Amino acid sequence: MAPVSIVLLHSVCGLTADVRAAAERLRAAGHEVITPDLFDGRTASSVEEGMRMREEEGSPDRDELLRRAVTATAPHSGKGLVYAGFSMGGSIAQTLALADEKARGLVLLSGTSDIAEDAAVDGLPVQLHVGDPDAFEPHDWLNAWYLRMQRAGADVEVYRYPGAGHLYTHAELEDYDEEAAERTWRTVLGFLETL
Repeated sequence: MAPVSIVLLHSVCGLTADVRAAAERLRAAGHEVITPDLFDGRTASSVEEGMRMREEEGSPDRDELLRRAVTATAPHSGKGLVYAGFSMGGSIAQTLALADEKARGLVLLSGTSDIAEDAAVDGLPVQLHVGDPDAFEPHDWLNAWYLRMQRAGADVEVYRYPGAGHLYTHAELEDYDEEAAERTWRTVLGFLETL
């Protein structure tokens, strides 16, 4: 297995210990991992707190977050990055991967985004891991998302985890589901070995 370069984007909770632990797990498997801090050090202890933090005056909007992510990843994009992200970070990772001709893969953990009608990728490997049900990623949305990703040319795999919460991979949050999280990381590491 050749190591890959991964950009791992945090959720609305910020660059927390859970995100850092995920990055260390990927590094332990031999990969290079970049973890941009899109919130300038601010973190939240719940999704609700993170959403309130995002709504505060002076907080970066989606365009600013995307700009920060582009700035952080651009120096590394020539390597052919795997874009990955949690929830909000997943939506940003998806936007970046679909715009990067050299992207090697996309790993979405509890987060997707709209797909432009003219989006086109040549067999981009994509994995989505999501709790089931997930109020932020409802079934109808995910079914439509899957079809749009396929139409764009992506090679998509979707993994659903019944009973798992939204950020079920985050041990510090009440959504945490240890069994689902471990299954997710085994699957992600296997996926990275194929790239």
